[in-house]
Amino acid sequence: MNEKFIKNEQLNFIKKQIALIKDISKRNVPKSVLLAEIDLANAKIIDNMPHVTEEQLGMLDISSLRTDVEYEQYIQLLSSYVQPFPKITEQHLKKMFPKNKKLKLPDLSTIDHSKLTYLSWTDLGLNKKFIVYELDGKMVGIECKVTPTSKANYCSICQSIGEVTYFSTKTKAKKSKNPDYYKSIGNLICTDSNECNKKITNVEYLTTVLREALAK
Repeated sequence: MNEKFIKNEQLNFIKKQIALIKDISKRNVPKSVLLAEIDLANAKIIDNMPHVTEEQLGMLDISSLRTDVEYEQYIQLLSSYVQPFPKITEQHLKKMFPKNKKLKLPDLSTIDHSKLTYLSWTDLGLNKKFIVYELDGKMVGIECKVTPTSKANYCSICQSIGEVTYFSTKTKAKKSKNPDYYKSIGNLICTDSNECNKKITNVEYLTTVLREALAK
C-alpha cells in the first residue's frame, strides 16, 4: 500500500497518545490499568481517522505494542504515509497577497512539506504574519498584524504552551449600510510556526479563523 492517508496533525495526535501511554507505563500502574489506557488511546486514534480503509486501520492499531522500540518503529512506519503539504510556488504566494508588493517570502526549498499542516512566516519589515492552508481543496491565505509577547502562553492553533505572538486579522465581510465596517479577529499563536506544526493535533481553530477571515 502506497497511499499517503495521514495528515501531519493526525500523526502528531498519535504521537501524543503514545507519549501518554509511555508516561503511564513508567508509573508502575497495575497491568489492567495500563491495558485500559492503551485501549482508550487506540480508540481515540481510530476515531481521529474516520475515512481510512480496513487495511489502514490495521496499520494504526497500537494494541499489541509494548516497548519503546515497537512504538518508535510504529511512528517511523506511519511517517512514511503522511500526506505532504501541497507544493506551492513563490509566484502563487505573491498572487495570494497582491497588496504586499515587497513581500519577503520563506525559502520554500528548505521546507519539509511532510511536517506541515499549514505554512506560515513572519515579515518583520511589514510586522505581519502570513498563514497559508489548503481549505476545502483550495489554497488560501490570510495576513495578520503581529505583536510580540514577553511570556510563554497558550497557542490557540496547536493548543500548547510556548512562545507566542498576538495576531489580529480583518475579515472581508462588509455591511451594506456601512462599507467601512470590518471585524477584527485576534488571539495568541506560536511565534515559531515550525514548532506549532510539530504540536498541532487538530485544525478546528485554524479553519474557523480562516473561514471567518475570508468570508465575504
